[in-house]
Amino acid sequence: MVSGTDARDLARGLVLASHAAPAAVVTGLAAALAAALGSGGPVVALVALAVGTGQLSVGWSNDWIDAPRDVVVGRTDKPVVAGLVTARTLRAAALVALAVCVVASLALGAVAGVAHVVAVAGAWAYNALLKTTVWSWLPYALSFGLLAVFVVLAAPGPRVPAGWAVAAAALLGVGAHVANTLPDLEDDAATGVRGLPHRLGRRASGVLAPGLLVVGAAVVVAGPVDAPSPAAWVGGAVAVGLALAAGVVAVTRPRSRAPFGLSMGVAVVCVVLLALAAPDMAVLP
Repeated sequence: MVSGTDARDLARGLVLASHAAPAAVVTGLAAALAAALGSGGPVVALVALAVGTGQLSVGWSNDWIDAPRDVVVGRTDKPVVAGLVTARTLRAAALVALAVCVVASLALGAVAGVAHVVAVAGAWAYNALLKTTVWSWLPYALSFGLLAVFVVLAAPGPRVPAGWAVAAAALLGVGAHVANTLPDLEDDAATGVRGLPHRLGRRASGVLAPGLLVVGAAVVVAGPVDAPSPAAWVGGAVAVGLALAAGVVAVTRPRSRAPFGLSMGVAVVCVVLLALAAPDMAVLP
């Protein structure tokens, strides 16, 4: 019998291992973009379910696969090291979430569903192997780009995503990846994780992260066919300001996780701009 304290610890461990904040942001942004593209309530709900369970599977698989490394470096902020949940439980939870994600994704259509399943598979590939290689950025570019493809293909009508929208999503994804790794560069290096940011070093990566975010925001502003509206210029300026703030914090406070939070802020602003430009980001094939 599981005691109340054990159940609370388990629930807390699952929430922490899910990387709940970025998972919620990505899910909310996907659902908001689906609504802006004219998807009805049931489609928006399915998009949220597919993306949400996909994000849960990625978060849980990350902490399950990283558990041995986290133990080595004493990452007591990680739920497995803290004794809140076991790696075996996270593995089971990740696989269940992945199964729900696949079903929900394919329910939105074969092509859209496959696009999202490949996006989630890319994130799993990062967790399992690619995070330790120079190709660590590739799953982020692929998965974020395909997320935009998925949301557009799931929307009503025979539309496909505009190339500039996919490129912007990929740039924002890679920028977020670099920003997210900065606080853990030393701990990761101690356990053999040498992705692209580790190989470039803190200074170069601290410049690369905001640079990618700025370029991504610029593509969102300049990509639509019509000239940017005043709202687009204001949104672009806010996104650039957040990106530059992420770079400053990354250089001055190496252990801070604020740069990743700021990169999520850039993504939020860019999705608002994408929603305003929805007719231009989904085009006829």
